Amino acid sequence: MIETLSQPWPWWVAGPLIGLIVPVLLLIGSKQFGLSTSFRQICAATAPGQIEYFRYDWKRGMWRLALILGIIGGAAIGATWLASPDPVIGISEATNSDLVALGITDFRGMVPSEFISWSGLLTLPGFVMVVVGGFFVGFGARYADGCTSGHAISGLSTFQFSSLIAVLGFFAGGLVATHLLLPLVFRAG
Repeated sequence: MIETLSQPWPWWVAGPLIGLIVPVLLLIGSKQFGLSTSFRQICAATAPGQIEYFRYDWKRGMWRLALILGIIGGAAIGATWLASPDPVIGISEATNSDLVALGITDFRGMVPSEFISWSGLLTLPGFVMVVVGGFFVGFGARYADGCTSGHAISGLSTFQFSSLIAVLGFFAGGLVATHLLLPLVFRAG
């Protein structure tokens, strides 16, 4: 059973499950879904009254805290009990060759250990990718008034023009990061 679970889920299972998020949110009376809102709620719960942005009734969206705990728990289960020692499958030969040319050679696990590991974090590419990149993702999510999952899943499904602009920006940023910044960072490191 565990061996079967460690394989990627087919699109026809994962896609509809993600698509069911919006109707479920509408049934519970919420139109927002995303992780940046959940992190705001954690900050509001732990630092009440200190910053105006965090002064609101954070107890109304307790399901968001359950979402964060589920993500953390699911990641822990996936990284320990369901982890596969086999290399990541499904990477095209062209992508594999491009990554090897940049010095990314460890395809065991879910992410390359060259920069997503404690030892990789101490390198210039690892620090830039995780710390600097993480800052920009967090800042961008708040500046865009939501994260990629919130805009792409619930924003687009409710026809919000701002979500369309945000998602186009996310994709453009991803292309720039992949084709311009990633090679630049790894060649500098």
